[in-house]
Amino acid sequence: MHAVHRLYQYRKSLCTTVFAARGQRVKRCQLCQLAQNNCICDLAVKGQSQAGFLLLMYDTEVLKPSNTGRLIGDVIPDTFAYLWSRTEENPELLALLQDEQWQPYVVFPAQYAEENRPVFQKDIPCENGKRPLFIMLDGSWREAKKIFRKSPYLAKLPMVSFNLEDNAVTSRYQLRSAGGENQLATAEVAARVLAMWGEHANAKLLDLWFDVFSYQYQKSVCQSNKGNADALDNFTAFVEQQQAV
Repeated sequence: MHAVHRLYQYRKSLCTTVFAARGQRVKRCQLCQLAQNNCICDLAVKGQSQAGFLLLMYDTEVLKPSNTGRLIGDVIPDTFAYLWSRTEENPELLALLQDEQWQPYVVFPAQYAEENRPVFQKDIPCENGKRPLFIMLDGSWREAKKIFRKSPYLAKLPMVSFNLEDNAVTSRYQLRSAGGENQLATAEVAARVLAMWGEHANAKLLDLWFDVFSYQYQKSVCQSNKGNADALDNFTAFVEQQQAV
């Protein structure tokens, strides 16, 4: 169980009614959120990473079975997750941002950066002795923009961004409608960031894990499956290859 799983349990404890997610009649695993007969929990593989991820999640986002932020926690050991609040400060979150071992970066499109705010789009610098902490704003596109604009503690942090056209990246996310063309799922963005940081094996691992989740999720609901039917074989082959190195 990792940070996103624990946040899910906490957020669920606050519900006064049943959260009506799509496919709410499906009997789901409480960790991976897939139908029990399509559970992938036993297949998850942790990478070894110098990077950390902080998921700042918009209210009910953590309750949605289609959320891909939890996939980051499946792969990256140092993954943290908190509910976002516009009005209440979270001392634990603020302490993490000020922890000397981390160098925080907000992952968000460069066009939203204020003038003179550092934005890194190729190499990601990190001070000697520190590790990068990549902050993911997890929610719909509208919600992510609200988190970005309404969080004073994020305002002075440098940003990491990438150009979808330059990277020739096309989203493989079919579980929800995106708010705009070529918008990536949270896990897809995290994989691109890991590649920018130089952890290409972890980037590939997360990308393949995302494909496994997407395919298995679509098997769990009443919709045509547009996922990769070879996703599990590709993931297993890559893991075996890495273990043999």
